[in-house]
Amino acid sequence: MAQTCRKPACQLGPTSSPTPSNSTHRTSISLCSPSEYDFYIPVVDIFTLDTEVLIPRDADSPSPTTALVRAGYLGHVPHAPSLAFSLHTLEHFRLLRARKPSFSIEAFGKVLCDSYKIPYRRRYRTCLSGAFDTYLAILRGVDRKINETLGRDAPNWRVLNACPPCIYELEGEPTLTFGQMYVLDGGNSAKRMAEGACNCGDMRQYTESDYILPRTYIDQFANEVQSRNTVTQSEVVLDSLEADEDADADPSRHTIASDCSKNWKAAASDEKKRMWSIFDETGIFVSACHHGLVLWVADMVRSGELAKYPLAIISKVLELLGKRSLAAYDIGCGFASTIRASSLGKAFEQQGCRICIDAFHGYAHNYVCQTKNHPNGIQGAGIEDFGAIERFFSASNALAPVIRYATAYHRSVFLDLFFKQWDDDKYLNLATMIYHNYKQSINIIASESLALDGAKALLGIQDGDLEAWRQEEIEYIAGLGKETTWDIHTMAYVELLHKLRDTQTCASDASLQFLSTMPSDYQFLSPSQDMSYSANVSATRKLETQRRYHSERLDTLQHEVVALEVKMGITHRWQPTSPEYQETMKYMAMHTYQRALDNLQCLVVQRLFELQKLNISQMAYKMRTHISKSLQTRCHTIQTAIKKYNEAASQLHPPRPPLEWSKVSHYSFLEEFNLLHETQQDIRDKMWVKPAIRETMRQWLRIQRAKEEIERCNVEVRHLHTSIVDEDRHFTRVLSSLEDSPLYFAVQEFCTHRQLVNSQLLDCIFQIYALPGFSGVASPGLRKGRVDLDGEGDGMDSILVGHEHEHDRDGDDETIEVLDDEGDDIQDIGTLVEYLSDLALTH
Repeated sequence: MAQTCRKPACQLGPTSSPTPSNSTHRTSISLCSPSEYDFYIPVVDIFTLDTEVLIPRDADSPSPTTALVRAGYLGHVPHAPSLAFSLHTLEHFRLLRARKPSFSIEAFGKVLCDSYKIPYRRRYRTCLSGAFDTYLAILRGVDRKINETLGRDAPNWRVLNACPPCIYELEGEPTLTFGQMYVLDGGNSAKRMAEGACNCGDMRQYTESDYILPRTYIDQFANEVQSRNTVTQSEVVLDSLEADEDADADPSRHTIASDCSKNWKAAASDEKKRMWSIFDETGIFVSACHHGLVLWVADMVRSGELAKYPLAIISKVLELLGKRSLAAYDIGCGFASTIRASSLGKAFEQQGCRICIDAFHGYAHNYVCQTKNHPNGIQGAGIEDFGAIERFFSASNALAPVIRYATAYHRSVFLDLFFKQWDDDKYLNLATMIYHNYKQSINIIASESLALDGAKALLGIQDGDLEAWRQEEIEYIAGLGKETTWDIHTMAYVELLHKLRDTQTCASDASLQFLSTMPSDYQFLSPSQDMSYSANVSATRKLETQRRYHSERLDTLQHEVVALEVKMGITHRWQPTSPEYQETMKYMAMHTYQRALDNLQCLVVQRLFELQKLNISQMAYKMRTHISKSLQTRCHTIQTAIKKYNEAASQLHPPRPPLEWSKVSHYSFLEEFNLLHETQQDIRDKMWVKPAIRETMRQWLRIQRAKEEIERCNVEVRHLHTSIVDEDRHFTRVLSSLEDSPLYFAVQEFCTHRQLVNSQLLDCIFQIYALPGFSGVASPGLRKGRVDLDGEGDGMDSILVGHEHEHDRDGDDETIEVLDDEGDDIQDIGTLVEYLSDLALTH
């Protein structure tokens, strides 16, 4: 029958096709009576390996493209396509890309050619790319219809509902210390080369993603904070005075900002965060809840990790996620000052928000910072490590080879596909994550409580003592190495006296040398009579220049010394024999000693982390080689730092014992460095310095964090359970109202898949309820602001029926419900959306 149908005048494409010319594998699709409008077209179908099919077309068909889609194919161009791909092939490629982001269109094009046993040509990749773009656009249109039907098209709906454990607040639940916990960081693997000749013609812009923040919104925060390099000296003095006034509120603020931030690229001034001009987008700045679901993403455009990117995300959090949020950022200690200095500072403080450092990067910060900002020491943080972004970037790195040379449109499309698949996977893993956190917390309490109770009994201490010693340690560490205003002025005064004496000596020597050039029998002679002047003019001018320089330098220093003496009320200039002078010299020697020790600590910590990186699996050869060379360099640098430390230690009274490389190379705890600091406080008799007490304090803190984690898990698991129940009731209501609607099949397919995912989540939720140490409420609750409606739980009952029988079922063996084919309904609908909604149907 198909062979008798003639090709109409609107024949699509040439008779040649990318499939073998000697192939006679033709297929006819008969969904209606033969018509003179039927046409043949070369096709690609990885499942049937058809090379050409007969496409039936009605006389009232809007276009050949519509007939193609109804037959299950999609052309590579909207008008007059010469090649069509089966929708099953395109869907198969979409699924492959979802699970393997590095699988490119070119690679799949080669797979298709290998399947057809023909040589690969670039034209096949171009045709596949065009068809795949259209297919994704159609799916996005279907998703929009589904979201509109389900009421999920409101602005910011995804952020406010994507993670039920974080967002789905219930009536009568306990209040957590932090209502929201999220993490943010930037990565540069998503770079894209600047527009070139190969992609300059694609002017499309992808604006359908609700993950990526608009650049206009981000640029609002471009000039929020003044650059560090543009701050004048007078402003530095004023800032230091203001910092001293705020010392009572946060005594470690100044120390943290000065010691930690300078060690991170992200904390450098914006002028230093530049990128090569060969890149348009230089990476992405990502924020995600602590469960891993993406909140917002900002494109980093021709720059590094500028402050405007995290500020834009913080602004969104303050606007949408409510009060009492805890953010984690690898430079959270320094970025807190940036937030306070911006227009967001007031709202950030009023809403009780806080920013800390994640656990992984936190150990690279100094111990002063860790006592204030590490999650292990923050009340309410639980056992969360805030490593979601690191895991995100570890997975998104696979996109780099695909988007590096892509157009701006395709880069945004592929990133959006990755974000959606990532969120789907993280949603499926929500209950499992809560289960493991709950179980880990129970094990921590069970295993370490016995040891803690034994230690407290042996040492004769209570929990109150541990808490007081912990606070005492924080206060001591916060003030470690901090100088008072009088100390700073005193040191400046003594340093000026040193410079003044040195300059006086240099000026006296320069004057004597200049005078020594004058002959003993000097007589005034006119320049025309002095025959020897020209021979000594060069040496004379050099000596005269030196004399003038040292004389002017001496006048300047004398002016500064006098001004400082008037300011400090010093009536008699200090001499080396003065008690004040000697005490200041002793203090300066200790200051030099502490700075040398701080530098040594920083180098050793970096060495420890680099040694750890060498043991990470799947480490690339180049990276491993780079770290090995860096370690060799670091060892030499540490040895130099030890020499400087020993020199500074020898200047103390009494001198401190020198350090040896063999000893420093075996340091593994930051406390071993910080407790060496000499201050005006004698801490040798402090209880928290003793090793047994410090170990007991660590156990106590870990148990406290585990108890907080259990409290949070009790709240989050009930959030998730209630959201699943409410969502199923909503699905039931929507589907009952769509029985006669063309969108019924599309919405039903979405709801069916979601219910299967929720069923798996429920399986894990009931495992949490069955844990021996579970202390929460093992039933769903009522969402805040929602009225409970009786009789709406029938849909949920269908999920729970037989749930216990599926408890031990392997997830890979789950049977997905197959919907019956309704050919007559498809012909009656006759639209693209309705056809695509039946793609999952089995014919």
